Amino acid sequence: MKTKYFGYMRVSTREQNEDRQRIQLKKAGIKDSKLYLDKQSGKDFNRRNYKKLIGELDENSVLFITSIDRLGRNYKEIIEQWKIITQTKKSDIVVLDMPLLDTRRSKDLLGTLISDLVLSLLSYVAETERTFIKKRQKEGIEAAKKRGVKFGRPKVKLPELFLQAVEAWKNKEIVLREASALCKMPISTFHKKAKEFI
Repeated sequence: MKTKYFGYMRVSTREQNEDRQRIQLKKAGIKDSKLYLDKQSGKDFNRRNYKKLIGELDENSVLFITSIDRLGRNYKEIIEQWKIITQTKKSDIVVLDMPLLDTRRSKDLLGTLISDLVLSLLSYVAETERTFIKKRQKEGIEAAKKRGVKFGRPKVKLPELFLQAVEAWKNKEIVLREASALCKMPISTFHKKAKEFI
């Protein structure tokens, strides 16, 4: 039966670009129609297109990825998914930046042992890097807070007439629409803010 070639790409956010991965996978001979992309964190494998891809794999399939961290960044789950792909689905995997991780090459015991050792090491590195990234982000946020940087949405500055308008509305001297118009605020915003003062 004819071998089917697939490629999987992943970037962590919608803003990130997958072009470098796409170029490498196309150079490896993967057609556009067989490329799967997720723009999502690598912390787990609950990804829509990854699940679709797994459904396509069988014993005549070869899955290409550019590096092990594109598959994921959770050590235990990478090992588990590797087993699903190679043992349950009986597909081959090729990691382009690590020639030792090409399951088509060595099917004997030594080849499998070397592949498993390299996979374990790289999966560990991928998860460790994710942990370091989170730690650096946390430290960066804490340092920014100490410098007085404010996070979250900026507070809405209330117009000068706001308190008078709230008082007049509360005393039924004017209706809500008139009070919000007086403050040049949308009715819903005025109402929400006014409730904080009543």
